[in-house]
Amino acid sequence: MVTPHTMSDAKPKTKRKRINVRRPDVMEKVQAEVQRHYESSIVEKIRANDGSLTIGNTTIKLARQFGFCYGVERAIDLAYAARKVFADNNIFLIGEIIHNQEVNRQLEEMKIVSLPWKEMNEQYDQLTQDDVVIVPAFGAPTSYIEKIEERGAAIVDTTCGDVMKVWRRVRNYAKEGYTSIIHGKAGHEETRATASRALGDNKDGHYIVILTLEDTDFLCSYLNGKITSEALMERFGNAVSPGFDPEIHLHKVGVANQTTMLKSETEEIQRRVCKAINERDGKTENFQFFDTICGATQERQDALFDMLKEHMDILLVVGGYNSSNTSHLVEIGQEELPTFFIQNSDRLKSLKEIVHFDLEQKSEVNSEYNNLLDLESPVTIGITAGASCPNNLIEATIQRVFELRGISANEI
Repeated sequence: MVTPHTMSDAKPKTKRKRINVRRPDVMEKVQAEVQRHYESSIVEKIRANDGSLTIGNTTIKLARQFGFCYGVERAIDLAYAARKVFADNNIFLIGEIIHNQEVNRQLEEMKIVSLPWKEMNEQYDQLTQDDVVIVPAFGAPTSYIEKIEERGAAIVDTTCGDVMKVWRRVRNYAKEGYTSIIHGKAGHEETRATASRALGDNKDGHYIVILTLEDTDFLCSYLNGKITSEALMERFGNAVSPGFDPEIHLHKVGVANQTTMLKSETEEIQRRVCKAINERDGKTENFQFFDTICGATQERQDALFDMLKEHMDILLVVGGYNSSNTSHLVEIGQEELPTFFIQNSDRLKSLKEIVHFDLEQKSEVNSEYNNLLDLESPVTIGITAGASCPNNLIEATIQRVFELRGISANEI
């Protein structure tokens, strides 16, 4: 395993600037390599056929929008380019570049070493001016960036532009004296990065992270004087800014969100908080909001809603189990039909056994789906994927479905 060089000298005197690795000569090689690793001729064939492919009595339907978004493609391109530009340097990555096992495995094979993302350890203290650190698509907390700059390591920043839009919004909230109510998962990389920006440039801003509509109603009950600040802190004490005092810091609030949340849920949170502020103050001047849902996330959710209007026997959602935007596609699908969240095609064990991730149990489970057993009966299988899932994994899933239905790869 590669570890950062040990430095016995004092800290570097100057900060290293962020590095632009998107040189035309580099990107030409990168795009060829990325295409070889992740693209799929079968997926493109089905897309060109209006998203549907029928062979015999088996039909595969693909959502209109699925898989890699621009932000993910950019992050992967930059990581590949970093290895080409810094061919002889140690390259490190804060956590995972995106939430997909296959993509992160490829980076490991390129000797890009993952650093801890939940908390910094001695590896960060050992970074040198000869090292390169990649910031993932989710971004990273400001303390991590400051530490890397302090060590003088070069930074290749792949943070998604949509995430940075949220950062600008919460910084403005802090500047104007508004506390950020962040709709997201408190332990998610993106939300942690956003929360650090909600402190503002002077580090005197505040935030509270809420996940569900139940959380929202609890917060609104406090705003309307129905519960105490002690009760609020008992529930959210691990998801608030340092020094957070509800009696002071919930007078003026602004809603922001992790970019991969359900848009309808974020909008409902905005509505409920606005209503509570209006009931408390008789006006809404102390409430702000801004639509910060990622466009690609919304496109994939909308495409699935459209897809669900058509007949399907089951839905397969392909992607990393720790992918927020993918899990929301599962939530949408399972409201309408049997939906299976699979990491890759290997989880399709047979016509009667599917290994999939259960969102409630937060673990893989084995399920039987007997409607696939009768090869004489027609079946329609829908497939979609989150923004971090490459097409080669979707292709493998398509091939596996047809294989289980007695159709060879040559026929596809």
